[in-house]
Amino acid sequence: MTAPNPSTECLHRVARLLGDTFPAYAQSKRVIVFGVGGVGSWCAEALLRTGIGHLTLVDADTVQPSNLNRQLMATSATVGASKVEALRERLLSIFPHADVEACHAFYGEATADRFALDSYDYVIDAIDSLAPKAQLLLHAAAAETTLFSSMGAALKLNPTGVSVAEFWKVKGCPLAAALRRRFRKHHTFPARKFQCVYSEELLTNRGSLPQEQLTEAAEQFHKAGVNGSLCHITGLFGFTLAGLVVQDLARRYAAD
Repeated sequence: MTAPNPSTECLHRVARLLGDTFPAYAQSKRVIVFGVGGVGSWCAEALLRTGIGHLTLVDADTVQPSNLNRQLMATSATVGASKVEALRERLLSIFPHADVEACHAFYGEATADRFALDSYDYVIDAIDSLAPKAQLLLHAAAAETTLFSSMGAALKLNPTGVSVAEFWKVKGCPLAAALRRRFRKHHTFPARKFQCVYSEELLTNRGSLPQEQLTEAAEQFHKAGVNGSLCHITGLFGFTLAGLVVQDLARRYAAD
């Protein structure tokens, strides 16, 4: 059986909603997703299924058993595999002709120059480690691209609490607060405003750590602190990020 062309029959319902030539318009767009865990993986698939023509996936981690509760490409068969390669394989199983680049790499101050963010229409920040996330926000806000960022998705249960706000107006999110403190401490700030997905809800449980400890660990070791998280929340964060991209594309498409 011939693989379907994502710009035609597969995106018929997208075209019915957003316009006959919207799929072709989306095919011309490039998106880079930093972090393809519980948030970024769902975002990437939603963008692919809406017709985005090129996706670059950036993550240095491998699939672990602890990822099975919330990450799209995490299955018993992919444990130990590169996250970006496993997600790329998943996306190509949907649209075999899709242009999906897997970049198994760590993003940080030392590697930032490897990524030509000006060549992308959209940058998705789904990094959950403090120092690399701060670096990406500074880098992307200074580039000729549109940035959307996920704040902390752990310790959440209520899906109706997920919201969108400009970074400096995000309330009740310890990760956003830690980023703002870091920017003030270093007297370095994002060059432009950008929208964030967040939730003010903050649960506690036996396995959770005080936010101060998580922030210190993230900054010292360039790793996110480990706290409980659920698929319906991380997935909703990812879908909301994808929705911000699609809304922006639909607005631009209608204006052309």
